[in-house]
Amino acid sequence: MLQSKYFRTCLAIIAFLTILYLGSKVIFLFSPLVAIFNLLLVPMMLSGFMFYLLRPLVNYLESKKLNRALSVLLIYLVFAGLFVLFWVLVWPTLREQIQNFIDNTPYLVQGLQNQFNQLQNEPAFSRFFQGDTDLTTRLTGYLNDAIAWVTNSMSNLISVVSSIVVVIATLPIILYYMLKDGHKLSPILQSLVPRKYRKQGQDILKDIDSALSGFIVTRVLLNVVLGIMLYIGFLLIGLPYSLLLAVISIPLNFIPYVGSLLAAIPVIIVGFIESPSMAIWSLVIILVAQQIQDNVLSPIIYGKSLDVHPLTTVLLVLVGGDFFGIIGVLIALPVYMILKILFLRIYEIIIAERGDEPAAETETVVITDNEPQ
Repeated sequence: MLQSKYFRTCLAIIAFLTILYLGSKVIFLFSPLVAIFNLLLVPMMLSGFMFYLLRPLVNYLESKKLNRALSVLLIYLVFAGLFVLFWVLVWPTLREQIQNFIDNTPYLVQGLQNQFNQLQNEPAFSRFFQGDTDLTTRLTGYLNDAIAWVTNSMSNLISVVSSIVVVIATLPIILYYMLKDGHKLSPILQSLVPRKYRKQGQDILKDIDSALSGFIVTRVLLNVVLGIMLYIGFLLIGLPYSLLLAVISIPLNFIPYVGSLLAAIPVIIVGFIESPSMAIWSLVIILVAQQIQDNVLSPIIYGKSLDVHPLTTVLLVLVGGDFFGIIGVLIALPVYMILKILFLRIYEIIIAERGDEPAAETETVVITDNEPQ
């Protein structure tokens, strides 16, 4: 019985479940580790994001015979200059729009009600509102619910970032050592893999690294270009809070599929409060910009599809948001990509090993099995 593979597998499962059960009884011992993990989660996630974004620059400077640590410091200096330019050129306008938006927030619902009341009096639209006198009230309630949802989401985000001081203090330090010594991590991880599977482990790490790098860099480029196109379009049609709405759309579009819809909602609402025609033109600007992004820029920048079904992406976003909030929504797709690569590679290794054992005796059988049944 001890030689039975099935029996050994059952013992391994029982042992694993026993370890989990015993661990649940002493969970209080891990509370400090959990607290530290929660505290460093956001800085580590942002550092990893910036690592993949800035690593090509560090590698390029290193290829020009510049010391790696000096390359990182030079990039920090450039970013400090860009931050100063942002503070001088962009921030005053953005701050003014944020302040105006906050001051005018109590009047948004009233302005929306006025616009719907005017539409009800228009002959072209009055027939759509016949028999439904409570439509304006219900839509206003939906807007109130949306504002409450945004407020709760922002409070959840603030609660995740338990201390903004910790993030600001630790992010540059963590990122510096990631950029300086990140190339040493792969050999360390490979050394943890059994020698028999070291080559496969190296391939898995390369696939994961390539997938994460391509995903992060391309998403940043696409969303920044999309934000610039939206800002220019909003300026052309005279949309209020154009810079603020364009800036808000950039992080929201990092959420796959759902993010573009969420980014469009405040734009259309602000445009509709200004006038119905402004809402229509705002929607046109959004659709044109997204079509340029999806059909022109994405094939050029991505080069190939992420090979993730849209339904899978939506389910990942929903599950990630339910378990981990905004952080879960943002990391759901990258985590899925990592797990998918691991599963497929390990599955290939298992199939290859099963095929190698009886290869000398069943070679002809394998060939005939490939014929249609």
